[in-house]
Amino acid sequence: MTVRELREKATGGCPVSREEAIFLAGTELSELCRAADEVRQAVCGDTFDLCSIVNGKSGSCPEDCKFCAQSAHYKTDTKFYGLLGMGEILKAARRNRACGVRRFSIVTSGKRLTDGEIEQLCAVYRKIGEECGLSLCASHGLLSRRQFDMLRQAGVSRYHNNLETSRGYFRRICTTHSYDDKIAAIRAAQDAGFTVCSGGIIGMGESMEDRIDLALTLRELEIRSVPLNILNPVEGTPLGGSPVLDGEEAERTAAVFRFLLPRAQIRLAGGRINFRDRGRRMLRSGVNAAITGDMLTTAGITAKQDTEMIWSCGFRL
Repeated sequence: MTVRELREKATGGCPVSREEAIFLAGTELSELCRAADEVRQAVCGDTFDLCSIVNGKSGSCPEDCKFCAQSAHYKTDTKFYGLLGMGEILKAARRNRACGVRRFSIVTSGKRLTDGEIEQLCAVYRKIGEECGLSLCASHGLLSRRQFDMLRQAGVSRYHNNLETSRGYFRRICTTHSYDDKIAAIRAAQDAGFTVCSGGIIGMGESMEDRIDLALTLRELEIRSVPLNILNPVEGTPLGGSPVLDGEEAERTAAVFRFLLPRAQIRLAGGRINFRDRGRRMLRSGVNAAITGDMLTTAGITAKQDTEMIWSCGFRL
């Protein structure tokens, strides 16, 4: 088994196995990243997908996700507020559209929204679609099929629901809902006609095998948009004292994900603000998408900075 042989296997449409992915994770970094970039270029070309989000409802979340500043279980400095009005969300959508971003998502805290909140947001999504012409994504927790149908009718085409980590490690990250709850919501969104965006967070103490198992689950679910967040430790949460993940470990993980998910948009997401290069080397490790701008409760990279980085690395938006 060699990196070159597995590169040919991935580009040829033959799935890389768990054992082969574990082998890749232990290979020399520069060779691995170069091969992952070659897989990306052969399968996906040089197009790059850029999206942005707005925190439409912050905090007071009853879930106990150990990384999250918005959980009501922990005391953090995060500002909590209810559902934003149409004017504030439209302002964020217009700002992102002016920066060249073509996909926009409203993200809300909590396990799920009420029907009334969904109705309120559907009016906002319709207005954004009419006024800004953006592709619309939504991230509102574990919704019902009826609620998914409401969002589809309002013009939303993609639904986001991160698995966060592997099934085996998930119980160490969250106890108030299950892995199966998340998978059921993803399948319900797909049944309602959505494409799904789902990924996870690395640097929470999980092993490389856990990351590989996450990627394999995403492959089984046929997920094509995969956010790769790096834990940004927030004081007051159980993971607040965690060390920031090493940049080379993030590159290695992105490269392995590319081998396992050759056709996916592997998306830079939260936490890269802590890297000196803001994730540039990950663009040479199989990554071909990003969330730009601020994250939910932490600062991000501006669309201008990201666009310059993307073009300089030879991608086309």
